[in-house]
Amino acid sequence: MTPTLLLHHPLSPAHRAVVAERFTIIDALTPQARENVTAARGAEVIAVLTIGAIGLTAAEMDAMPQLGLVAALGAGYEGIDVAHARSRGIAVSHGPGTNDDCVADHAMALLMSCVRRVPQSNVAVRQGIWRNALPVLPNFSGKKMGIVGLGHIGRKIARRAEGFDLEIGYHNRKARPDSAYRYFESLREMAAWCDYLVAVTPGGESTHHLVDAEVLAALGSHGHVVNVGRGSVIDTAALVDALRAGTLGGAALDVYEGEPAPPTMLFEFDNVVITPHVAGSSPEAIDASIRLFMDNAVRFLEGRPLSTPVPN
Repeated sequence: MTPTLLLHHPLSPAHRAVVAERFTIIDALTPQARENVTAARGAEVIAVLTIGAIGLTAAEMDAMPQLGLVAALGAGYEGIDVAHARSRGIAVSHGPGTNDDCVADHAMALLMSCVRRVPQSNVAVRQGIWRNALPVLPNFSGKKMGIVGLGHIGRKIARRAEGFDLEIGYHNRKARPDSAYRYFESLREMAAWCDYLVAVTPGGESTHHLVDAEVLAALGSHGHVVNVGRGSVIDTAALVDALRAGTLGGAALDVYEGEPAPPTMLFEFDNVVITPHVAGSSPEAIDASIRLFMDNAVRFLEGRPLSTPVPN
C-alpha cells in the first residue's frame, strides 16, 4: 500500500501520474476542502505537497500524527510553520532553482512593458490611435536597477539587466562577498539612487511592507517598481497614494496583497501593469519543480537526507 499524500495545489494529469507512482493522493485544493480532509483523514497523511502562499499551519500538522514530509513547490515556503515542523521532526523541502529563469524573464518583461507602456500602445493601435497622439517615452536602457533580494532569481535578473546596460545595485540584510554589484545597507538610499526597483525577496514578517511610502517617495516620479516576490512586500495603500499623487513613475506587479482577489484599487492607473502571479509558471518550470519534489520524496521515503531542505 502506497503512503498517503495530501495535495494543496492542482497538478496536470501527467504530473499527477508521476506523483501517484509513489503516493496515494488526497486532494485538498480549497480552504474548506483542506479543513474537511484534514479533520476526516489527517491520520492517514504521511506527506503534504503545498505552495508557499498556502503553506501548512501548526494546527494542521498536529492533526496529522504520521506526517513526515512537508514539501513546497517553488522556492517560497513562508506559509509553512517550519519551526513547528522541526519541533516534531517533520522534514520540510522546497524548490529553489526550478523557476529562476522563468521569474527573471517575466520580471524583465513586466518592467519593460511598464516603462515603454507596451499594453497601452497595443490598446491604442486597436482603437485606431497613431503615435502622434501618444506620449514620447524614455529609453529603457542605460538606467540604474536596484534589486531587493539578490538571491538566485535576483542574480539572474541582474544578468539580464546588464544586457540593457543597466547599472546594478542591491539591498540584502547583509552584503554578499561574492557579488561585485553595489550594496546598499539602506533600502531607502537604494530607492533614491535607482530608476527601477525590483522586489524579489520572499514574504513573511521580516519583509512585510518593506517597500513602504518612504521607499516609494525616494524612488520618485521617474522611478518604476516591480514585484515578483510576494504581494506583502509592497504596501499597497502607499503604492496607490504615490500613483494617485504622480510621485511614482509606474508599477509592474506579478504579485499583490489579497490575491487571488483582483487588485481593483490599482485598475485606475494606466502606468501599472499587473499579471496574476504567473512569473514562475512555465511548462519547463513546473516540470522541474515536480522532478525536484519527487527527488526529495524518494529520499524521504528511503530515509536519506533531502536534496533541498528549507534553510535553517
